[in-house]
Amino acid sequence: MPTIAIVGAGPGLGLSIAKVFGGHGFDVALISRTKTNLDALIAELTEAGITAEGFPADVADHAQVSGALDAAIARFGRIDVLEFSPHAGLSMSSPKEVTVNTLRPQIDTLLYGAVAAVQTVLPGMLQAGSGTLLFTTGGGAINPYPMLATVNIAQAGQRNWAVNLHNTLADEGIYAANVAINLMIGAEAPEGVPHRAPDEIALDYWTLHTDRAQAEHLIGA
Repeated sequence: MPTIAIVGAGPGLGLSIAKVFGGHGFDVALISRTKTNLDALIAELTEAGITAEGFPADVADHAQVSGALDAAIARFGRIDVLEFSPHAGLSMSSPKEVTVNTLRPQIDTLLYGAVAAVQTVLPGMLQAGSGTLLFTTGGGAINPYPMLATVNIAQAGQRNWAVNLHNTLADEGIYAANVAINLMIGAEAPEGVPHRAPDEIALDYWTLHTDRAQAEHLIGA
């Protein structure tokens, strides 16, 4: 059975992605900070007939995220798809307010965490000659928002690297893509606020995995 590892799994988009891939015959490895969160997700996926297991890790701790993915590989075999979408906390700061200390948590989680995750799963993908790396960011990774300066810096670096991975690994059978979500994730939203339900967005991830044409995918205006 192929396996997807979802780093930063939660009850919204992460769970929806797990259900879509699980519905197509994938086993699911879930990585999140708290075991309580993981247990709830696993129970819901198990009820849907999907084989899933949780591996607690703080993505900002790079040894932890590597260890969790190593444990997932030991449990399921190699990781065929990696989806990376952890949260480093919504840090509100303007460009002129950015400091090394305010930027570091975002870089540690969103950029260095991504590097640690990829370096753990990539050897197996290279050996098999196939694999998919999907990196989720906000729309500010492409067009930055002034009030999210630190988040956007880290996400933009991650996006740049994702595209670079795609450009250099595609010939080896490994596909990478940045998914920039520029709207509210939810079935409902305040009037006038663009939004899409997580179950709908998750279908885009399956399309990106099966139709390897795009290194960048923007969801929303």
